[in-house]
Amino acid sequence: MERLRPGDMALLAMDSANTPMHLATVEVFEPGDEGFDYRKLVALVGDRLAFVPRYRQRLMSVPGSLARPVWVDDDDFDITYHVRQSALPRPGSLEQLEDLVARIIARPLDRTRPLWEMYLIEGLEDGRFAILVKSHQTLVDGISTIDIGQVILDTDTVSRARIPDEWVPRREPSSAVLLTEAVHEQLRNPVATVGGIRNGLSGLVQASPLFAGRRAVPESPLQTTLSQQRRFHAVRTRLDDYRKVRRFHGGTVNDVVLATITGALRAWLMTRAEPVHSSRQLRAMVPMGVMDKDLEPTSLGSQVTGTVMTLPIGEQSPVVRLHQVSYALKAHKETGKAVSALRLIGVGGFAPTTFHALGARVAAESAGQRGFNVVVTNVPGPQFPLYACGARMLQSYPVQPLLPGHALAIGVTSYDGSVHYGLTVDRDAIPDVAVIGQCITEALAELVDTTADTTMRAPRGRDRTSPPRGS
Repeated sequence: MERLRPGDMALLAMDSANTPMHLATVEVFEPGDEGFDYRKLVALVGDRLAFVPRYRQRLMSVPGSLARPVWVDDDDFDITYHVRQSALPRPGSLEQLEDLVARIIARPLDRTRPLWEMYLIEGLEDGRFAILVKSHQTLVDGISTIDIGQVILDTDTVSRARIPDEWVPRREPSSAVLLTEAVHEQLRNPVATVGGIRNGLSGLVQASPLFAGRRAVPESPLQTTLSQQRRFHAVRTRLDDYRKVRRFHGGTVNDVVLATITGALRAWLMTRAEPVHSSRQLRAMVPMGVMDKDLEPTSLGSQVTGTVMTLPIGEQSPVVRLHQVSYALKAHKETGKAVSALRLIGVGGFAPTTFHALGARVAAESAGQRGFNVVVTNVPGPQFPLYACGARMLQSYPVQPLLPGHALAIGVTSYDGSVHYGLTVDRDAIPDVAVIGQCITEALAELVDTTADTTMRAPRGRDRTSPPRGS
């Protein structure tokens, strides 16, 4: 039996109707020559479940809560319960898809079953369809389990032989066995057992809105008491635009993404008549990829760390904002452990869905210890097409969970020449999420426009990531 880890226990305890701790990815496909339907998706998932055995397990509590819950095989596992079918009125628009995604992610997962769901959403315009994968954060640890959205995708349209899978659920342990194991564990290592439970509960307390409210977080409309409903908005931009800005001004594509988000949040606050004075800032939790030679290369869970950085929303100049963001990230880059986009893509078992899940875990674990206004997960994906049963994936939008007291979470995935933003917001707190989306496209266009002005280029010989004058 494998016991729930202390950090996962805190995530599970944090889970509520107002703060469901699951995350999702919504991907848009065009069907291949042979088409795509619900039957194909069920067969595909059934074929790939052997890669993610945790997705056929559920949590079982120990009587008297003498120890953390354990993972047990679901002896009543029903794939058709987890893989579901839905549809939009044809021809379905992106806005209708966003509304459906918002309703799905607002619903909590059934604790008595494996903690995941997958939806085939048909009816999109031009004959397209979408797949939404929704998994609880306790499932994806990057060590023993990756996200199921990763394993259903292939790099080509070649049909593959079925993977031998003669899975038979192991018998569920009795209450007596669970109690005996808990007692033996306490006798073997009482300090670790009690400490593990205490650490898990401590993580819950620190991540609660009351505890987080004591942190020094800049005031903004991004902090609120959450409702049970969500909105979701998707934004698609061109990767070449970010590369153009990077080549002209220096830095990295990641710097340009964060500068774009900074400019967008500044503009959005201004549309709300919020004061955006020169010294105003927001603090963002930005999970970053790291590489440590002492870690196993397949231990993805150890290759993401949380960096809290300042977004200079009070700065008027888009170029100065870009250089300030670059400088803020320079310390992380100079540790020698920062991973470039190309190297990150080469990590064994890499996929954006898994790294977004790990980023969300890092943010949740840091919520009570480090004050920040918003979480931004930015993950580089493959710059070539991926397929599901011959259907080509066109777009991939991350759907990040909202932490207690946080009205906005931003996920960014680059894939096949595009950069996709997924904006998850509280429905009541930010009804104007589409305005943030528009501000993202305008902030990027503003940065691209600066590349046409030679006076904006950093002088030769100057470190382009050094702090601009006046910063």
